[in-house]
Amino acid sequence: MNIENMCYRVIMAVDMEKSTTRTNPAKAHLRRAMYDSVNHALHAGGITDHHRDPFIDRGDGVLVLLHPTEHVPKTRLLDTIMPTLATRLVDCHGQCPRLRAVVHAGEIHYDRQGCFGEALDTAFRLLDAPRVKAELRHSPSPLTLVVSEDIYRAVVRHDYPNIPEAAYRGTVRVRVRGQTHRGWTHQPAGRSS
Repeated sequence: MNIENMCYRVIMAVDMEKSTTRTNPAKAHLRRAMYDSVNHALHAGGITDHHRDPFIDRGDGVLVLLHPTEHVPKTRLLDTIMPTLATRLVDCHGQCPRLRAVVHAGEIHYDRQGCFGEALDTAFRLLDAPRVKAELRHSPSPLTLVVSEDIYRAVVRHDYPNIPEAAYRGTVRVRVRGQTHRGWTHQPAGRSS
């Protein structure tokens, strides 16, 4: 493996709730709404195509890999982008999917087929954790966020403005390569449009 094809990225991914229960035309509509909502939230947070890799389609979700830059601190994902995404989903009045989202960071490996690595494995284990799915299912909010331990330690626990530590609950545990990784869940409040 060539370590020159490895880059540090902030990982953001979203996944639709109950996508396998939908017809293909319904999925097509929800996918458009999901991509529009994610794009809108990223742009509201100052993240342009220049700050990220191209979107990676996941069928019923999307993977966003953000380049490290001082112009887009990790706090922006939690204090601006996630609340904007929640607002956008609420403003759709049921025409947008309900989403689970994850924020993590780490080394990403690239080859001709795409990207891979333990950081992605961890992010997707957190995103797909039964506890995260259950929190979205039982929440009136259209968005449930899970942040990794790395993001919790670097950002959330410092109680930055608009990122209240008390709003995050450390209830998720997943295993990757024999190690337990914790996640903290949160239902971002939308902002007034």
